[in-house]
Amino acid sequence: MASKIKVDQLETADGSGTIALQNQLSGMTGASMPTGSVLQVVHTSSSANATSTSTDWVDSGLSLAITPSSTSSKIKVEATCSVKVDGTGTTVRGGIRVLRGSTVIWNSDNNRELLQVRGSPEEINGVITPIILDTPSTTSATTYKVQMAMSTGSNMRVYQGASGTTMTLSEIAG
Repeated sequence: MASKIKVDQLETADGSGTIALQNQLSGMTGASMPTGSVLQVVHTSSSANATSTSTDWVDSGLSLAITPSSTSSKIKVEATCSVKVDGTGTTVRGGIRVLRGSTVIWNSDNNRELLQVRGSPEEINGVITPIILDTPSTTSATTYKVQMAMSTGSNMRVYQGASGTTMTLSEIAG
C-alpha cells in the first residue's frame, strides 16, 4: 500500500520562514531532469551457485533488465561476483565478463585470466566488481548479464553463499 503525506508548507529548522510546496514537482519527468540525474535503479542478488568446467564463456545466472526512458540515457552497471577457480595443476585461471544482450561491454579482450595464481595446485578465490557506464541508445528493455570462463583449472564457480553476488543498474540522464 502506498503512503501519502499531504502538506502545503514546510517551516525552516530555525523557524524563520516557510517553504511553499504547491506544484513544485508538477510536470517533472525524466526528460526534464538535469544531465547526470539518477532516473531509476533496479537491483538483484542471488544465493545460487553457478559452476562450470568449460573454457568457453557460459552464463553465471546473474542477469538483470532495465528499460531506459530515453535513448540519451546511460546505464551504470555495477556487479559484485564472488569467484572461485579450482585446479590440480600448477596454474589456475578464470575470469568473468559483462554483456548487454549479446554484446560484451566489459572484458572485451576475451580475457579469461582476471583471477590467476601460479604454483598453486588448489584454488584461487576473489571478488570481482566491474563498474561500467554503458550507452545502450534504446528505450527497449535491455538485459545485462555476467558470464564466466576458465582458462586453466578443473572448475570455476561464481558462488554466492554468504558472500553473495549482486547487480545494480542505474539509469542516468544523458
